[in-house]
Amino acid sequence: MTAAGPALRAVIADDQALVRTGFRMILAADGIDVTAEAADGAEAVAAVRRTRPDIVLMDIRMPGMDGIEATRRILAGESTRETRVVILTTYDLDHYVYAALTAGASGFLLKDVTPERLVASLRLVRSGDALLSPTITRRLIERFAPSEEPRTIAPHRDLSALTPRELEVLRLLATGLSNAELASRLFLSPTTVKSHIGRILSKLDLRDRVQAVVHAYETGLITPGGSPPE
Repeated sequence: MTAAGPALRAVIADDQALVRTGFRMILAADGIDVTAEAADGAEAVAAVRRTRPDIVLMDIRMPGMDGIEATRRILAGESTRETRVVILTTYDLDHYVYAALTAGASGFLLKDVTPERLVASLRLVRSGDALLSPTITRRLIERFAPSEEPRTIAPHRDLSALTPRELEVLRLLATGLSNAELASRLFLSPTTVKSHIGRILSKLDLRDRVQAVVHAYETGLITPGGSPPE
């Protein structure tokens, strides 16, 4: 069982009953409350709106509404805005994962994840951290984002609320640097770096580091294959 604290509540969405049962048993054994199960995206959306869980384990490939569209609809709702979606996939770097991340997912797990890793990952996401490291996010974006001719791009208007230092932090974050690496590169303390990232997420209305990296690419702050200035 886990340490004392608010119980983590989850919805499991997968079209295979055995998969759902297996995940439910793993989560229940660690004190995580599975509020509902869903066999397709539409059921997942309904279950989340009904039970308002902390986390959704979302399969991508399901009949009818897939996991990407379900993720988009869940995270667009005001009542479910604080819910975090973790994508379940069979293959590493599945091309659907990039679409899921742009839809707002907080990361992904392979279906063969160990029970210990599964539970630890869900608790990490619930605490506000991203499950997917910025480095892996960058690999996904560079592999699947539409390529464009090299060009100089002014910061998108959505980035206008950021200070020059915050823009610098976001550029470096998008290249896959950890907090410690950011601190070393910018001659700042890790605490200061964490504060900068927190303000970036707040100003841009983003959920976590993964979304910040995606946003940096989508607004043209950094381009696939690009790197920030020295």
